[in-house]
Amino acid sequence: MDLGKRLEELDTRIGALETSVGATGDAALADVLEPAIRLANDTMCAYIEAAGEKAPPAQDADILETWKVLVKGDPTWNAIRDNCRELVFYRNCIVGGRADALPAAPARMAVRLVRHVYLYVRVRCAREGRVAG
Repeated sequence: MDLGKRLEELDTRIGALETSVGATGDAALADVLEPAIRLANDTMCAYIEAAGEKAPPAQDADILETWKVLVKGDPTWNAIRDNCRELVFYRNCIVGGRADALPAAPARMAVRLVRHVYLYVRVRCAREGRVAG
């Protein structure tokens, strides 16, 4: 699948997640978080594979492992570091039973974080001429 179509498909999937969170008010973070992490990971992998300059991470790579592939040799990818780390923090809070450490409306925040990762990658692809602007 070409990069443009892949990004459109990711945008549709993110949109569906946004709709589900919006429709249920405050959806349970546990229902939203893993799909959000997978979408952010898939978005970064789409760029890595399209650029063809670096070996893509393993299919089951964690989001931070995927981000490390991007940032190695190109510090501009630090722009999305905190988004990726925040998603991992939410996951750690759930696993550790520390829902009290989460921000208000964490499901909505998770979806916003993945949308930011997507937009950063999409704009970068357009700027580099990999997809139509």
